Amino acid sequence: MTKIYVDHAAATPVRQEVLQAMLPFFTESFGNASSIHSFGQEARIAVERSRRAIAGALFAKPGEILFTSGGTESDNWGIRMGALSRQDRGKHLLTTRMEHPAVLRTFESLEKAGFEVTYLPVSREGQVSPESLKEALREDTVLVSCQMVNNEVGSLTDFAALGAICRERGILFHVDAVQGLGKVPINLKELPVDLMSFSGHKIYGPKGIGALYIREKANVPALILGGSQERDLRAGTENVPGILGFARAAELAAAQREESQDRVWALQERLVRGILREIPGVHFNGPLVGLEDGIPIRRPAVPGYVNLRFDGVEGESLLVLLDMKGVAASAGSACSSGSTEPSHVLRALGLSAEQAGSSLRFTLGEDNTPEEMDQLILILSESVAQLRRIRGVKLP
Repeated sequence: MTKIYVDHAAATPVRQEVLQAMLPFFTESFGNASSIHSFGQEARIAVERSRRAIAGALFAKPGEILFTSGGTESDNWGIRMGALSRQDRGKHLLTTRMEHPAVLRTFESLEKAGFEVTYLPVSREGQVSPESLKEALREDTVLVSCQMVNNEVGSLTDFAALGAICRERGILFHVDAVQGLGKVPINLKELPVDLMSFSGHKIYGPKGIGALYIREKANVPALILGGSQERDLRAGTENVPGILGFARAAELAAAQREESQDRVWALQERLVRGILREIPGVHFNGPLVGLEDGIPIRRPAVPGYVNLRFDGVEGESLLVLLDMKGVAASAGSACSSGSTEPSHVLRALGLSAEQAGSSLRFTLGEDNTPEEMDQLILILSESVAQLRRIRGVKLP
């Protein structure tokens, strides 16, 4: 059975170039980067070289890049410690209802600690308006957080405009760029951003590694205490192979971004055209809104995210059936896969519980092929028809 992987927003395969960069630091150069002997110093040099490489790809200073275990830790660190460090100035925070669970649950914990959180509205296409941010700001607002790219529908937030508003008022601004790295040009020298979260396994790097950008003057305190690693801000033995792999993946993602995005967009066009041609009763969620002269229309978004719903079909049943036929897709964030509730992102976009429950997410990657898209269209068409027959659904 042919397997088709279209869940790249959850995880990507590790590139061969990335794996080759990592392998020596599992076996030959295995020293602890905090040790003073030659084995340790070899690892330390590799870590700092990687830090410079990532900083260079982001136009940041090396000292502003702090390594973490991934996007969730980076989000927790930036938001929690950023808010707590400024609570003497105020206890009002802002975010949206369509953020990743790592962000939403961090805000929920801060609410329990006495902070007040305002959740900004989002449009049907997943956009946050700068005007709504301005209206929601208060004298005691100390931190704002938003996604760069939404992990379920691919909508692209105008984070630069939101950041400019925060910078003007001296408010700490955090951006969850886990889905944006490698897809959106990032110049931290120019962007009005104080904190930005990244993850390795979304850009063809290893799992268990990420980074938090902390602007030099942001003064956000440590999240993990212990040793003196990461400038005394994040204690714990460094994941040297992971750091090297992350750095190599980030370099490749930056160098190949335009070529990669053009290729993924072409795959998405092929998939969307085929779905609309072969499957009746289908609707797109988020910024992808249909066809115009045969070309998919999208609001501000990055390519590769196809979130859609099917009349008369339960999303979870379709997901299971597709998996049985070799297609790996998802119903939303991998971090919410154990939840029985409809996608909170789709609900935030204004979909009903029933509509959100009939939706699936296909996220395309560099390793997908046009032939796979054609096969996916066929399998999806057959599966939707099969489930509609079982439920006795007849479309007008």
